Amino acid sequence: MRVARPVRRAGRGDGPGRKVGTAPRLDPYTKLLGPAKWTYYYLYVIIDIYSRYIPGWMLATQESSALAERLLADTVLKQGVDRDQLTIHSDRGPSMASKPVALLLADLGVTKSHSRPHCSNDNPYSEAHFKTLKYRPTFPERFGSVEDGRAFCQGFFPWYNDEHRHSGVGYHTPADVHYGRATVVRDRRAQVLTAAYAAHPERFVHKLPEPPALPVAVWINRPDVEVRTTQ
Repeated sequence: MRVARPVRRAGRGDGPGRKVGTAPRLDPYTKLLGPAKWTYYYLYVIIDIYSRYIPGWMLATQESSALAERLLADTVLKQGVDRDQLTIHSDRGPSMASKPVALLLADLGVTKSHSRPHCSNDNPYSEAHFKTLKYRPTFPERFGSVEDGRAFCQGFFPWYNDEHRHSGVGYHTPADVHYGRATVVRDRRAQVLTAAYAAHPERFVHKLPEPPALPVAVWINRPDVEVRTTQ
């Protein structure tokens, strides 16, 4: 099930370190097992797929359009997203398909998009993020209470944003990419590699090594340019 998954769309390029057309995105929720059978906690997560940064999350005891509405509003406000600069891509679950959420998004100037019918797992960015969450060595089989779940998340998300070197963003932290610091970090890495090459060129067989490139544009479903230009 999903709460929301924002789509990469053209329009936002004013944030630090962000290219035009790499808008922040909101993502789904996943279920965390509670202490007893058939007991679940709902982890709502917002993800910027350009940087993989998590600007907002919430752990709740139920799926609710009111909770989704509050998380959306709080995160958009906190991140300073302007009108007509963000698309929210979600599944067709009751939370994100509800009228209150639709009205909120309209008030915020956010475009809403839905996944294909019966396709709840078509966002590889969110699926990869939740895999990282659940494959952490300290992730328990079950949580004793919702407070236990929140305590775990309060440790996980700062680690994920500020310490985790993500392969999808050139082994930078999501926070460095999201807040425009990654270019400086990459330049420093390049200087180190250049110095290493100058000192021991025999260790580098092919050429001067370079740090991994930063992402330029990110898509869930890349449009067919040829089809769009001929229609």
